[in-house]
Order: sequence, then C-alpha cells, then structure tokens
Amino acid sequence: MSLEVFLGYFTGLSFLSQELPTSVLIGTALLVHLLDGIVCRLFAHNNGYPKNLWTLLGCLFGVWAVAIFILLPKRMQV
Repeated sequence: MSLEVFLGYFTGLSFLSQELPTSVLIGTALLVHLLDGIVCRLFAHNNGYPKNLWTLLGCLFGVWAVAIFILLPKRMQV
C-alpha cells in the first residue's frame, strides 16, 4: 500500500477523488485534520468531555474521530 492510498482512505479524501496529486492530498489532509480537531474540541466542550484529549484525537484521526464523537452520549455535568 502506498502513502497516497493510505492517506486517501485514512482522511476520507479518496471518496471524493481518486486522482489527487500527493502534494494536494497532504495539504488538504493537514487542513481537514486541523479543522476536525477544532470540531471535536467544540463537541467536547458542549458535551462534557475532556477538550484537550478530543482535540488531539480529532487532529490525529480526523473525520473518524468526529464520527465516533457523534455516537457518544452527552455526559451529565455534576
């Protein structure tokens, strides 16, 4: 498996286009993962989860972390 194929499926960008050049794929993946980290941080803040942990998970795992977070129940704050 090549780096391009791995990044394409890991980031979900291969579902949009199979023919992305490597430089475009890497740049877009970095931007998307950064934005996914921000989205996870906002979800964590609003749902009672640790913000720093979910920001890191969102930056590392991107759209997959956001998908998991959507499935998690809202925590009750004490």
